[in-house]
Amino acid sequence: MTYLLALDQGTSSSRSIVFDREGRIVAIAQRELPQIYPQPGWVEHDPMEIWRGQLATAREVLARAGLTAADIHAIGITNQRETTLLWNRRTGQPVHHAIVWQDRRAEPFCARLRDEGMSDTIRDKTGLVIDAYFSGTKLRWLLDHVPGAREQAARGELAFGTVDSWLIWQLTSGKVHVTDVSNASRTMLFNVHTNQWDAELLQALDIPVALMPEVKPSSAHFADTDAELLGTALPIGGVAGDQQSALFGQACFGPGMAKNTYGTGCFLLMHTGDAFQPSTNGLLVTSAAQTDTRPQYAMEGSVFVGGAVVQWLRDGLKAIKGSAEVQSLAESVPDAGGVMMVPAFTGLGAPYWDADARGTITGLTRGTTVAHIARAALESIAYQSAALLQAMSRDAVAAGGAPVSELRVDGGACVNDLLMQFQADLLGIPVVRPEVIETTALGAAYLAGLSTGVYSDVTQLSKLWRVERRFMPTMGRQQAGEAMARWERAVRQATTA
Repeated sequence: MTYLLALDQGTSSSRSIVFDREGRIVAIAQRELPQIYPQPGWVEHDPMEIWRGQLATAREVLARAGLTAADIHAIGITNQRETTLLWNRRTGQPVHHAIVWQDRRAEPFCARLRDEGMSDTIRDKTGLVIDAYFSGTKLRWLLDHVPGAREQAARGELAFGTVDSWLIWQLTSGKVHVTDVSNASRTMLFNVHTNQWDAELLQALDIPVALMPEVKPSSAHFADTDAELLGTALPIGGVAGDQQSALFGQACFGPGMAKNTYGTGCFLLMHTGDAFQPSTNGLLVTSAAQTDTRPQYAMEGSVFVGGAVVQWLRDGLKAIKGSAEVQSLAESVPDAGGVMMVPAFTGLGAPYWDADARGTITGLTRGTTVAHIARAALESIAYQSAALLQAMSRDAVAAGGAPVSELRVDGGACVNDLLMQFQADLLGIPVVRPEVIETTALGAAYLAGLSTGVYSDVTQLSKLWRVERRFMPTMGRQQAGEAMARWERAVRQATTA
């Protein structure tokens, strides 16, 4: 048998998964990643904890699978994107905690860039909007606020990286500083037309080019691991940011194919092929995972609070003891009873892009119970995703394409049948759940398998994608339209609160 090892470093946990060549899971190991909240709007991780947890799960999953590193053909890496690390090249030690993608501390600098008229330049070169979400302004904050960092950076003593770069640096004992196009495209510093760091953008953010990693296609030979870490040196053959990796793992290889990942946030991507297709509906253009040097693009919308709203029900409201209870609680009432929740805990992402929006619950009556609130919380995930897909379909039609005809789903919350059915009802198209919902890790494994000869091409990978359940819409289109109108009214209340 041929086995591939995927390292899946996420926002709330580090995981490792062994897949066989048919894309089936052999074993999984997972460790929680502690969250650090220094002050409101700030979110950090300990970089050494990221590394220790990821290495521990890699060793553990091999033991669980009854394998040794010698049985593994190649490693693929997928990671939480935009999370920003800065470390000393000589010691390998971070100069600060990692600043997580959810962190908002760079917003004042983003406002300055907007005032300086940089919005069009950044959108045209990177496909992104100016927002504290992306890595570039987080890196600028580190250079400005960590004592001595800017001076060290000028001397070439520091290295910047997203989580993939950090893991590869550690896996190679500091020998290789590299990233892939999909992660680079989320920095606000990368020209997605040329697949290179952009000199004008680096200058605008005052970031020395010496900090930046080498950029490779997502399926390529990145490095070989230090043999002492796992028992033998293994090739790292695939790297992609988590959402592009999930798009690849869902076999969405052609224009118009779309997937939504229901995790801490929700991330909806539609492949647009080799067409850089700017959005007029508040969406982003990003580099899709690339198997060679030719640019490939996807349109993307991000929901900042998806499954995290269920965590809030558990930890904030104490409405449930465990996340798995939310479906039965929500199903104990026939509907949300007129309650609408907009979980804008950290502002609203696409297509609204309102950093100042705050969460609201509207439509409360004396008859409202915690079950209605739980149902409204679940439904908010589907409403936000539906708003994204509708915006995406408008962009696709405007560019001469067709609206999205089915949505492939993955991520932890997609196991919730109530949520998936409501999603299909709102959208009016099939929502398709695959047999393997760990598509983020699967995409990284596939990328590694392609570069190392396990697979010949993406056509072979398409045949491995298997459906577990197809949710068909049952709600009338007028009823769905009225529901979406109520959602948009609730959003307006959240953005004017």
